[in-house]
Amino acid sequence: MSSAGRTIKQRLKSLEQHLNKESPVLVGAVQSYRLLDQVGRSLGLLHEEQSFATQISWWPMISVLGTFSAGKSTFINHYLGEPLQSTGNQAVDDKFTVVCFGGEQGASALPGTALDADPRFPFYQISKDLEKVAQGEGRRVDTYLQLKTSPSEKLRGRIIIDSPGFDADSQRTATLRLTDHIIDLSDLVLVFFDARHPEPGAMRDTLAHLVGETIHRPDATKFVFILNQMDTTAREDNPEEVVGAWQRALAQEGLTAGRFYCIYNPDVAVPIENEALRDRYESKRNHDLAAIHKRMQSVGVERAYRITGSLEKLAHHIEEKTVPQLQEFKARWRKRVYWGDGILAGLFLVAGIGVSHLLGLRDGLKLTKPGWGQGTSSDMALALIILVTVLLAISYLHFRVRRLAASRVLKQIDKQYTPGLEHERMRRAFRFNTRPWNSLFRKAPVGWGRVSRKRLQRVIAEANNYVQILNDKFTDPSGDLTPRGQTPSPATTPAGHAPATDRVDVEFREPPRPDA
Repeated sequence: MSSAGRTIKQRLKSLEQHLNKESPVLVGAVQSYRLLDQVGRSLGLLHEEQSFATQISWWPMISVLGTFSAGKSTFINHYLGEPLQSTGNQAVDDKFTVVCFGGEQGASALPGTALDADPRFPFYQISKDLEKVAQGEGRRVDTYLQLKTSPSEKLRGRIIIDSPGFDADSQRTATLRLTDHIIDLSDLVLVFFDARHPEPGAMRDTLAHLVGETIHRPDATKFVFILNQMDTTAREDNPEEVVGAWQRALAQEGLTAGRFYCIYNPDVAVPIENEALRDRYESKRNHDLAAIHKRMQSVGVERAYRITGSLEKLAHHIEEKTVPQLQEFKARWRKRVYWGDGILAGLFLVAGIGVSHLLGLRDGLKLTKPGWGQGTSSDMALALIILVTVLLAISYLHFRVRRLAASRVLKQIDKQYTPGLEHERMRRAFRFNTRPWNSLFRKAPVGWGRVSRKRLQRVIAEANNYVQILNDKFTDPSGDLTPRGQTPSPATTPAGHAPATDRVDVEFREPPRPDA
């Protein structure tokens, strides 16, 4: 085993040791990912130093997204109970900040390289992705990322990611790449909008990316949309109009239902002199803040379901989509090679006929014996040299055709797939299948057969078993384990199972509580 292989093995072992203390059911999931890695390496989807297990976040993860000055950092500070993040009306922080628990007194800040080199965090080896965005950006990972620790107990067992403002800037492409990355890995996504700017039309690009591109996701229930700084609407006493404007904007992007909260930070709120109005605003704020905080506290449960669900989804994806697509790309490549070899064969035939005429080896359509070919050893050697030279030329040109055909298909892959893990895996698998020593006549992808199918079926069965274990832990359909007069905590609601109140709250008043 190479050093890279040993490194991955050690990292997975360390992950198992951590999970054994925090979430024992997920220890088995790590072993299932090892089995999935065997399939991935046999197909060429992974190289030796990679693992599917390191491409997901094993820590409960909350991402906070939104526009500049939407109050994201202020919300995080209020939640943690300390001024960890810089705040202000302008873009005060242009980095993605990973916030996690730290045992030391007071907060501390570490550079982005601390995230890029640690597989426990969601930005492991993100420098490689940044390098693909623009040459040299991978070496500037500290420009995009930072790690902060806090002794707040609310961070114990979870990670919060504060994103820079979503508005256009000089690093927009890289910012979008990182934003999509954390969205995929997050268990909960808080999307903030600024109530002080009730003209959502000016933020069309933001809405299109954060809303329009998420509503069709299978994990769309993890998105929570928050209209922040609602206290600024108290002066005109028109909260319903502001909420309505934003809801119409969201509806134009396809979001007609879902969690939509209205909050403001009580520490920096605009004074509301009217007592009745203040009570109305505070009641709504307290209700929605409590709901958001409860959702944030329950991400550990959602994390467990996410990981087991990702395991099953990835196994199905490999068998039902990746392998057929890889086989199709390989068929395109084989067709191009056959055409190229056919053209070369025709050219060799024409060239052979022309040379035979020049050497006087043809009498019309008939071949004649060369005058120099009398069967001597020197003649045999010359003939052998000519034959070997021709064969070497044919082989060289054949493999040139293989490489040229592969490069053409790779361009098709680049057009068909957006940059990301799936694109990277398909490129690697295709190049793996078109190596010089792999037979042109093999139609199925290299590494795909009965053994790989059995391994995937085993992974799927194990994933379903993990879900059953989680259901036994967090649910009680029979009611045998729930004491009479008590109801299960909403915090144990599995991921993707939103309560019945998951609809847009159009009125700025305290709605019925979910458990009412």
